[in-house]
Amino acid sequence: MLIGDSPLIVHAWSEKAKRQMLDKQMKKATKAKEAKDPQADYEACFYRTASGGYGFPAIGVKAAMISACRFADLKMTLARGAFHIDAEMLDVIGEPRPREDMVRVGMGTADIRYRPEFVEWRIPVTIKINASVISPEQVANLLNIAGFGVGIGEWRPEKNGQYGRFHVASSAEVGS
Repeated sequence: MLIGDSPLIVHAWSEKAKRQMLDKQMKKATKAKEAKDPQADYEACFYRTASGGYGFPAIGVKAAMISACRFADLKMTLARGAFHIDAEMLDVIGEPRPREDMVRVGMGTADIRYRPEFVEWRIPVTIKINASVISPEQVANLLNIAGFGVGIGEWRPEKNGQYGRFHVASSAEVGS
């Protein structure tokens, strides 16, 4: 179980954003900009599990662990095959709230983004390991290093932020 140490900001690609990128790549004429709908933008940023709950991509947790290898004297190429998270989407346990942020987009233009933020959060995660390459203790250590120095989600430490930090739950925290 991962326990959040700082708020988690999620930002899934909306269908509208994907459609706009594809249209641009296909050289389709661009349409006039639609009026901003903060609530719709906020709702479109959620990752959802198969059951419709709040989610976070498992690959994001694994990528954080791989990135943390540089702090753990472990080769990234070795780690990629040493453990796996057999899920596409992990459950995020917590209540989100909307947040409004000023961001810089292409050529320094400012824009406002509306995204979900989980102030208190937990993510249950099961990791399969190749025990001849890595031990359960090394995996837990790698997760803690990833949670401290890399993070997950938007504005994480790896991207000059402070959000999305976490640690592996202690036995006392799992019971709470």
